[in-house]
Amino acid sequence: MKVNRGIMRSVVVLVSTLLTGSSLLGQVKLAQSGFQFLSIGADARATGMAEAMTTSDWGSGALFFNPAGMAQMPTAFDLAASRNQWIADITHNAFSMAINPANGVLGVFGISLFSVDYGEIEGTMYWESDAGYIDTEVFTPGAIAVGVGYARAISDRFSVGGHVKYVGQHLGESVVPVGDSLTAKKNLAFATAVDFGTLFKTGFRGLVFGMSIRNFSGEVKYERETFQLPLTFRMGLAANLFEFLGVQSGSQALHLRVDASHPRAFSEQMNVGIEYGFLNTVFLRGGYLVNYDERGGTFGVGVQLLGLHVDYAYTPFGIFDQVQQFTIRFAR
Repeated sequence: MKVNRGIMRSVVVLVSTLLTGSSLLGQVKLAQSGFQFLSIGADARATGMAEAMTTSDWGSGALFFNPAGMAQMPTAFDLAASRNQWIADITHNAFSMAINPANGVLGVFGISLFSVDYGEIEGTMYWESDAGYIDTEVFTPGAIAVGVGYARAISDRFSVGGHVKYVGQHLGESVVPVGDSLTAKKNLAFATAVDFGTLFKTGFRGLVFGMSIRNFSGEVKYERETFQLPLTFRMGLAANLFEFLGVQSGSQALHLRVDASHPRAFSEQMNVGIEYGFLNTVFLRGGYLVNYDERGGTFGVGVQLLGLHVDYAYTPFGIFDQVQQFTIRFAR
């Protein structure tokens, strides 16, 4: 009984924290960081549940949300690839892989790759002409993040994990005056960032707590200006509602996940996601993003068979129409 009371006190504290976060949604913080592509969800399963994945114990995809979740990977190998058709014809591609060489005894090792294709942009430069400029060339800006991660289960309930990544962004070349002549400059910037997370399974009716800190880094400099990466602190809780309510569900599961986040570049946000699974084969997902400019509801479906997972997510995006995302994962 003492254990259960302690758990319930923890639940009350975390729920209070989540509610406090929601009460702070009126605070405004904008344009406080760069490299915003690091804030975009890198997995269709996560996107279908409004990215409320701080408490998720899955495979290599956990590197993009809470690396501690990778420690709970039940298979020896996990490989995932994702494609996200983002707004304004921007494309995000993600890849992750994790290996569990000794059934968790040595921990779980992972690698990640995230790239962004911003499409083609027509370059111009100032010129003394009727138009005031001339065309230069078509350039293709992009961004990339490459990382390595490690996670380990300290006990059957508590896990920790970290993720170190090298990130960079290329905004094309520009022609600038230097003295009496013109010179071309490459607009490049790079930084090293760290993610860290913990995961705690209470043992009380499937209730799980999670915490993550993402994109911790020093300042990045473009020419004369410096900025920081989109540092985000998240706390979350999750439970299988059937188990939590004591309902005999048999081959069904209904997972509810709630995250509260404190981003550097925006006011406090909340993510609420739900996933219904039947026979651990077919999944229906939905979610809601609280205090996001254009996004609100999210939807997704998934199929799992013989270690192969195929997931799809759909997100209405206000004036930007919609976003669609696909992920294929294989685990054995």
